[in-house]
This record gives sequence, C-alpha cells and structure tokens, in this order.
Amino acid sequence: MTSLQRREQLIEVGRSLFAAKGFEAVSVEEIAAHAKVSKPIVYEHFGGKEGLYAVIVDREMRALTSVLTAALDDPTVHPRQIVERTALALLTYIEENAEGFQVLVRDSPSTEPSGSFSSLLGDIAVRVEDILSETFKRQKLSVKGVPYYAQMLVGMTVFTGQYWADRPKVSKEQLAAYIVDLAWHGLSRLDSKPQLFFEGAKARKEAERRAKRESDSGGPDSDQTSSAQSDSDRAPGEDSGLQNTSSGAQVAQHSAESGDEVLRFEQETEHND
Repeated sequence: MTSLQRREQLIEVGRSLFAAKGFEAVSVEEIAAHAKVSKPIVYEHFGGKEGLYAVIVDREMRALTSVLTAALDDPTVHPRQIVERTALALLTYIEENAEGFQVLVRDSPSTEPSGSFSSLLGDIAVRVEDILSETFKRQKLSVKGVPYYAQMLVGMTVFTGQYWADRPKVSKEQLAAYIVDLAWHGLSRLDSKPQLFFEGAKARKEAERRAKRESDSGGPDSDQTSSAQSDSDRAPGEDSGLQNTSSGAQVAQHSAESGDEVLRFEQETEHND
C-alpha cells in the first residue's frame, strides 16, 4: 500500500469510527487496530487523532459547502425552486455521505477545527438572508425579521435532515416536499407585522379589554364584535405576506391553484390512458 493509499485508508477508518462513537470515545489505538497498522503510522500521517479528525471534517465541510452554495447561487430562478433545490441538495448529501454527516453533527473536540459545522450553517444562513431580503423588499415587507427567518429555515431543514438520517422512512424527495410545503406556505403568508394572538403582553391587554367590555355591557360581548374591533385595530396591509395579498385571498388563490393542478393532472391522466 502506498503512502497515499494508507492515508485514505486511515481517513475512511477514522470517519467510520468518529461517526459511530464520537471524537472523545475514539482512541489512536482503536484507529490503528481497525486499519491493521501500528500507532506510529497514524501519528506519522496525521500527528494524532486530532489531526485525522480535522482532515475528515475539512473534507466533509468542503463537500457540503459546495452542494449548498451551488443550490443557492442562481438568483434568476423562482424563489420556491431555490428552497426545493437547497433542501434536496442537503438531503442528497446526507443520503450519499451518511458517515461524513454524522461526523459533522456529532460532538466535536474542545479544540474544534476552525471550519466547524455551526460556522457552515452560519454562512448558509447569511446567503439565505440575502435572498430573503431582496424578496421582502420587493413585497414591501419589513426586513427586520429576515435574519431570524433565515435561521429558522436553515435550522428546520438541517434538524429535519438529522432526524431523517436516523429514520429514513420516506424518500429524500418526499421529505424535501414536506420541508418545502411548510416553509413555502409559511413564507407566502407572512404578516408584515406579526404578533401573538393568545400569549404575550399585547394579547393579555386585549383579553382584559374584552373582559371589561363584556362586564360593562352586562352580558357576553359578541365574539364577532370583538373580532371586528380587533381587525379594525390592525394596520392596513398587515396581512399582506410575501404574495402581497390578504389571508382570505391567499386561501382562495391557493384553493384555485390546487383545483387547476388537479384538473391538469386529471386531463394528463386521461390523455395518457
């Protein structure tokens, strides 16, 4: 075995062990035993398990960064396509590099390599933030919450991917569809000024005002009256969302679009039959 072949063998052995047991639980002795070499060989190539771990993490980080940035780097396509493509890119990486992904998300040494998984997610979130900012501005939505929305989207996709890696009961395409369905329909119905309806100080004050109105009127205050008053207090355009329409109009639009899709599907099916 050449020096390069031995190095690749040690990387494969180390990746498998780190993925299964975590960094702290793996020893140089165990790495050497699995590779059927002496400990000095491991030290000669990597200086110890820290060096081997750093090489493995760096290699996986480069691979994952490449697929995610490629999915995000085409601003000319429809925003939903970017969401779909990015979710599918991550799930494809997880499917094809199961051990590498486990190494990235498992415990890391106290002297963590500079290119960590958390730093990668931070970089990806910044790219997502840039895309969202442009979209929010076009739809005349406040960009104040954009950094948080970006973190939510990245976190939702990554943690769902981690869960799926251990429980792959659906295909990556189906899981990507689940992720995109929740993310896209949530984004398309954003309020320009989101607020809590049942919890929080503002909601409590509204409940107190409602209770006072009921008490002063000597009977139950109509829920419809309260709803109308509450709605009248909201700022114009508050329910605009990314599609720049009201919630009711969005539901109607979505229902119509779904009906059109079903009709097209039925027509295509009849044609194929």
